[in-house]
Amino acid sequence: MSASIIPDLILTNGRITTLDAAKPEAREVVIKDGRIVGLDNAGDFATSHQTKVIDLKGRRVIPGLNDSHLHVIRGGLNYNMELRWDGVPSLADGLRMLKAQAQRTPPGQWVRIVGGWSEFQFAERRMPTLEEINAAAPDTPVFVLHLYCRALLNKAALRACGYTKDSPNPPGGEIQRDSAGNPTGLLIARPNATILYATLAKGPKLPPEHQVNSTRHFMRELNRLGLTSIIDAGGGYQNYPEDYAVIDELHKRGEMTLRIAYNLFTQKPKEEKADFARWIKMTGPGVGDDYFRCNGAGEMLVFSAADFEDFLEPRPDLVSSLESELKEVVSLLAANKWPFRLHATYDESITRFLNVFEEVNRETPFDGVHWFFDHCETITDKNLERVKALGGGVAIQHRMAYQGEYFIGRYGKQAAERTPPVRRMLEMGIPVGAGTDATRVASYNPWVSLYWLTTGKTVGGMSMYPEKNCLTREEALRLYTQGSSWFSTENGKKGSLAKGQLADLAVLTDDYFSVPEEAIKGIESVMTVLGGKVVHATGDFSGHAPEALPVLPEWSPISVFGGYGAPLDVKKAVRAGVPLPEGHAAKTSLRGVRRAPATQRDDASGAFDSFWGSGCDCFAF
Repeated sequence: MSASIIPDLILTNGRITTLDAAKPEAREVVIKDGRIVGLDNAGDFATSHQTKVIDLKGRRVIPGLNDSHLHVIRGGLNYNMELRWDGVPSLADGLRMLKAQAQRTPPGQWVRIVGGWSEFQFAERRMPTLEEINAAAPDTPVFVLHLYCRALLNKAALRACGYTKDSPNPPGGEIQRDSAGNPTGLLIARPNATILYATLAKGPKLPPEHQVNSTRHFMRELNRLGLTSIIDAGGGYQNYPEDYAVIDELHKRGEMTLRIAYNLFTQKPKEEKADFARWIKMTGPGVGDDYFRCNGAGEMLVFSAADFEDFLEPRPDLVSSLESELKEVVSLLAANKWPFRLHATYDESITRFLNVFEEVNRETPFDGVHWFFDHCETITDKNLERVKALGGGVAIQHRMAYQGEYFIGRYGKQAAERTPPVRRMLEMGIPVGAGTDATRVASYNPWVSLYWLTTGKTVGGMSMYPEKNCLTREEALRLYTQGSSWFSTENGKKGSLAKGQLADLAVLTDDYFSVPEEAIKGIESVMTVLGGKVVHATGDFSGHAPEALPVLPEWSPISVFGGYGAPLDVKKAVRAGVPLPEGHAAKTSLRGVRRAPATQRDDASGAFDSFWGSGCDCFAF
């Protein structure tokens, strides 16, 4: 039978982790029409001149990674405009990047640093000051977002936004002022992130053709890190269908290099039911194909149920209208068999959400509809039992890798030991999928998340969890592959390298199962395959790489700095005319290089008080 099948692609001489119990390890993968048709039996197949054979040179291969919670559609529209501090090892590097980008950004444009970083990742272990930001960029507007809690604006950005001594505080935010009443440049989200969203929205947008280019580059950046699938969790200011036009166009062109299942996030407070009633008539779960499809509702279902996490501030109490408003929406979704997800940080909020879900289920049984919570940092065993009884799951993200120091500073180390209680979820048999919640809170790099899951450490190197609460490397990988597939109702279709499953895989720079734990964060893919087609390749495999994309606009930060973890690409900098620091020209690119973390303080409380002052209610989406 095999002899009648002529494969499109054969991969040989690999150390292949299949995550398939029937055949856990393999050396060869045979692919036809986007699916796996054989393992370790390439000799059974006839080949032709159209069959591509690639020697993997003994490298580790894993199923393509699948992020169960990533804001990729919104992120793609903005990626080319953003200077990323994700993975940058020092504040000095970050400020040097900022200065270089400000010098090459044309008049009328901004420099945006929009999330994915923590001050604890820096060797200096501190935030930038407003004085440093103004010195690095005296004339170009700069917007720096920090964890949806605050933003730093230089003087040029204050002028561009029209913030003056006479500007009132807008609803949902505070403009910090000096003793004379003038804005300092610090915006505080209190009680939510409206001021941050509104201020960021004042900046110029990319034109549609650049948004298309930007989205393609963001997908390729994720491919570089081994991602082949994601579930888009919607987001604030991400309207359907308007803001889905770019990704829909790329899907129609056949230019998707990621599989995307998207959730729809309500946009209108007090009109949430009307939002979902309209969308139910326009689309539905599963509408689309294996590359782009509707996944359901959420992660925002009603605004009254948004329990924003800010571990510098006390837990927020949700309004009394939560139950009635949430019940209306969940009843509508259950009646129409729409899967749904809900942002949920605190156990106290989760208790109220579950009260509603149980009531709706009694009236309109969920009956196998995939529903799940996102985050669940402080969920108790009692509420996990209720989740299991209702057939729900939990999508977990590595937000604590970026905010763990804050949590311990407020609640103590013991309280942090199961935030979230992933080990207990697995013991109970609850579906669990791993992800990042990128791009504006945590980084999109899945290897930082896998590092956090297996070591229990933050990006600053602080140990949060006892060994018993950490996962083995295989357990963590399963959550990032098979686990996440449940959350898009695609379990059994992808997540393993098994006959009949989608041919999505990543060939790694280093062996995930044997490298020292600190090196996990530096792993990348040397070749990523999606549906049997190579969507990323470098190094020994660069001859198989897809055609290079131009970067639009030409002044885009990624044309010099790229994405995660590259303080300065010297070759790109020289081509772009970026001035190099003295002595830097002799250095090689720092992409992938990670410095050892600075000594971790046992108590993070007070580390940031002198600069930031009082806290905020973070908008975590």
